[in-house]
Amino acid sequence: MNYACLFLTLIAVVPPAAAVIPASSALQAIVDRAAQTALTEFVERKLQPHQLAITLVDLRDPNQPQRASFRGDQPIYPASVIKLFYLAATHRWLEDAKLTDTPELRRALRDMIVDSSDDATHYVIDLLTGTTSGPELSGAELAVWFEKRSVVTRYFAQLGYTGVNASKKPWGDGPYGRESQAIKLLEPKRNMLTTDATARLWVEIATGRCVTAARSAEMLQLLARDPASTDADPDNQAKFTGPALPAGAKLWSKAGWTSQTRHDAALIELPGGARFVLVVFTTDHASERTLIQSVARVVVSGMMGAR
Repeated sequence: MNYACLFLTLIAVVPPAAAVIPASSALQAIVDRAAQTALTEFVERKLQPHQLAITLVDLRDPNQPQRASFRGDQPIYPASVIKLFYLAATHRWLEDAKLTDTPELRRALRDMIVDSSDDATHYVIDLLTGTTSGPELSGAELAVWFEKRSVVTRYFAQLGYTGVNASKKPWGDGPYGRESQAIKLLEPKRNMLTTDATARLWVEIATGRCVTAARSAEMLQLLARDPASTDADPDNQAKFTGPALPAGAKLWSKAGWTSQTRHDAALIELPGGARFVLVVFTTDHASERTLIQSVARVVVSGMMGAR
């Protein structure tokens, strides 16, 4: 079966996305229960409310999505979840002929999303912004460089997104040179996302509204995960939310983690027909690999029973 063609057919009549998704009291009850369950389960690990953020969007009716969140409007360092935004921006640039579609760019997009490669992300950011890393710059040169580097942030702001800063490269041991210089001298110093903003982008991708329906389908192909993965790596992206899903569920996701953060941004389809976006950010508990799963299990249970 050609799933891309099926996807395009299903979303062909979906109207443009709204910047603000209507809230739902029924979904809010599910999210509140999920947050409280996690806070209770991890009380001995001293999990605090300010270390958790959740956004849930019900997509069973793609024409009328509904939303609920727990601290969903709080900017948080997103780690590699920011790569979802660089993916969407790249497809916008390609659609507008601001970038040339090459095998090397496609290889970088694949590695950035499927493997969460930082090196691939550096290449993508260079192309998106027309900037490169390198030696330190003079004050005037740095200002020009930083203005160009902030183009992705401005793009999402023009679309009505709030709480989004997508201007930094993800690093292992760095940054160095002008990258470090910009962090020291200019604001904002870090990438930031909210779970609400991340969920909005996921909704646009999931419903074919991100750039075009065809490009949304291409993004989904890279984001597909196997929730039943037997990979021994505990940080395999499928294992952030995947273990909480029932047999037969489908998962698309972009995870992010550092020594201080552990996040997942997922699109989930359950065997019974429920389809929803679940974004969970956690801070200062990066080693708690079951924390996101704790939230997801409560949400899955609630969505399986919701009508």
